[in-house]
Amino acid sequence: MAAEEQDDRLMARVRDGDVEPLALLFDRHNRPLFRFFLHLCGSAPVAEDLVQEVFFRILKFRGTYREDVREGRFTAWMYQIARNVHTDHLRKKQSEMPIAGEHTGREPADPAGPADLRLIKASDVALLRRALARLPADRRELLVLCRYQNLPYEQVAEILQCETGAVKTRVFRAMRQLSEIFMSLSGRRAS
Repeated sequence: MAAEEQDDRLMARVRDGDVEPLALLFDRHNRPLFRFFLHLCGSAPVAEDLVQEVFFRILKFRGTYREDVREGRFTAWMYQIARNVHTDHLRKKQSEMPIAGEHTGREPADPAGPADLRLIKASDVALLRRALARLPADRRELLVLCRYQNLPYEQVAEILQCETGAVKTRVFRAMRQLSEIFMSLSGRRAS
């Protein structure tokens, strides 16, 4: 069975009230969506937040999902939601822009870009480590097992003595919390 057809069936289950398959859909599509938003926004933390918003909206508007005879209906529907999320982000960002001449307390950005991207990335890595340290121990352990140790969800479920679907849902929630802590530590606004 093609992945697109499988996604359509999983989303139909979510629409019908079984939200557990949403974790699998998140697992399959969060990286492509992240790359999509990263290319649009140029900011990894913003891209992460927008991916989370897409899946929150998928859950919220699951009743509007309609199966179609063509494969890939879910993917098209998901990217339409992603486009709407991006549009909403741009509107919000535009409304938060300072009025011309208003002092924001920050120096204007260098149009040539940052002098040393490696320092920025190193700073973000340090912030990510601090954010991870602030997570509750159970969520930190879960993310270390899944994201840093790259253990399959089935193995993590066995270690934690729970269902695989529960692991996927917990990872989703832990990643959201980690993103919020990271944004708070960085002083950036969540979009």
